Amino acid sequence: MTTRPRLPRRITRLIAAAVLLLCALPQFAQTKPSHSAKPAAPSSRLRFQDITRSAGIDFQPTCGTADKLDIMDSLCGGVGFFDYDNDGWMDILLVNGSTLPDLKAGKCHASKLYHNNHDGTFTDVTARSGLAHCGWGFGVAIGDYDNDGWEDVYITDLTGGALYRNNRDGTFTDVTAKAGVGNHGQWGASAAFGDYDNDGYLDLYIANYVDVDLDHLPEFGSTIYCQYRGIPVSCGPRGMKGSRDRLYHNNGDGTFTDVTETLNIDPDLGYGLGVLWLDYDRDGCPDLYVANDSTPSLLYHNDCHGHFREVGAEAGVAFSWDGKLQAGMGVDAADYDHSGLPSIAKINFSDDASNLYHNDGNGQFTDRAGPSGFGPISIPFLGFGIRFGDFDDDGWPDILVANGHVNPQVDNYKFGVTYRERPLLFRNLGEGRFEEVGLQAGPALAVPRVGRGLAVADFENTGRLGALITDLAGPAVLLRNVSPAHGHAIRIKTVGTRSNRDGCGARVEVRAGGLVQSDEIRAGSSYLSASDPRLHFGLGPATRADTIVIRWPSGSVDTIRNESADRELTIQEGQGVIARRPFAPPVPAAPRAKQRPIRK
Repeated sequence: MTTRPRLPRRITRLIAAAVLLLCALPQFAQTKPSHSAKPAAPSSRLRFQDITRSAGIDFQPTCGTADKLDIMDSLCGGVGFFDYDNDGWMDILLVNGSTLPDLKAGKCHASKLYHNNHDGTFTDVTARSGLAHCGWGFGVAIGDYDNDGWEDVYITDLTGGALYRNNRDGTFTDVTAKAGVGNHGQWGASAAFGDYDNDGYLDLYIANYVDVDLDHLPEFGSTIYCQYRGIPVSCGPRGMKGSRDRLYHNNGDGTFTDVTETLNIDPDLGYGLGVLWLDYDRDGCPDLYVANDSTPSLLYHNDCHGHFREVGAEAGVAFSWDGKLQAGMGVDAADYDHSGLPSIAKINFSDDASNLYHNDGNGQFTDRAGPSGFGPISIPFLGFGIRFGDFDDDGWPDILVANGHVNPQVDNYKFGVTYRERPLLFRNLGEGRFEEVGLQAGPALAVPRVGRGLAVADFENTGRLGALITDLAGPAVLLRNVSPAHGHAIRIKTVGTRSNRDGCGARVEVRAGGLVQSDEIRAGSSYLSASDPRLHFGLGPATRADTIVIRWPSGSVDTIRNESADRELTIQEGQGVIARRPFAPPVPAAPRAKQRPIRK
């Protein structure tokens, strides 16, 4: 989030769009075709339905005042999909925030854990879960840090964080003090587990935001850093001190060691908001990307010897395409063009375009947001959550973005910017191009919201990816994928043995129907959120996967051949497929109701 001064009114937006398009033209002309291509198809094939109420989800995060008078009031909303009870179905965790008076008084606002009932509905099981986090929560990271086969939970907080160990009986125990991952006194935003040294245990990275003194907060609208387009708003982050990110190394005995200073992590105190583990150079060692607000974003290259070198600027992912600082929020990665390499998507503050950093395969990235069609339409929007996902199972990853401004005061002016903003849905057209189809994908995506966290999952095990978006001005929305034109798919769950139990960092390649797709097992991306950890590959018309190759963090390789589509495969390191489960029948879309007028 940023409140830096800007050019007046609509001029900024128009100039930025024109410049972005003009500068993209030569870049577009030089763009090489992808390894495989597909013809454009009607965009009406993507469709989502809001099933929040019928599914039993009832949650709106508490997050400061309605007027968002202080910086922390605008940034809550973490969400996680994970299978906490190992029944094969994705459950839901929604992280709650607080208000300043309640925080100081010790009043709790509980996060909510929902159990998946296997029939499209969920049950609130918070009361007995032990996830009794009491503070001002922001984000969630999911990972099996102790390799016992059960997913554990880390929640970031305004004044630290909490690690909850899964007790394997539907309950969790707070083990923060024992584990040594309290992030004490720091405002944690996004966090993610990843095994950076490939020792078989998940380490933890926390992107910390700003150093706030809750007893001496800057006064609303008081300085140049407390204005947006000349109007008074909440202050920051510029004008405030950044908070150093933290990297905790897993010792393998239930404890962690803070290696932040040792590995020279974030010495310049950037305003961290989004974090992502990815092996961008395919050397088998997880690298790390951090989306920073109003400071250069960071790319840490892993040398495979337990050390990192920050290369964001030289790799081309620290700034905008024209070398300017950006207010980065959510981040995700995917091999969206079948190049065999993960590219990075990052979304930013309004009056700025989103980034689509294409991985050029030589340690360098090129921002192709302009020629791809991903960037220009994003300029008036303020993005937070973002996820790649093949929502129509045609073999090409699409992109879903949750938007929402940070300053409700903008609704009092004719800026061409509103507090509530609709999500954006980008359908992958192949050949490096996307088409934004949100308004054609059903009434649910036409509703403007103050979107924050976004996670994606096949929560009904139908082979179709749905989504969950949190909203600071209304209930969280659970989206069922009811797209009419749908291809086949295959889903892969990994079980490490020599590698970490979750298989985080494993690289998976699937060949089917003439397409070669690749992805990585990751624990965390987007903004404050954790999505379904199982890898989902759309296969289009292909009814089987010819080969599936898994390159594990340990260095071992498993190759599986001739697997039928429309099922989940559980693949264990060194053993191959140990379980096959067909997808459940898709749930038909409900009759389309007459859409109510949208509130501005």
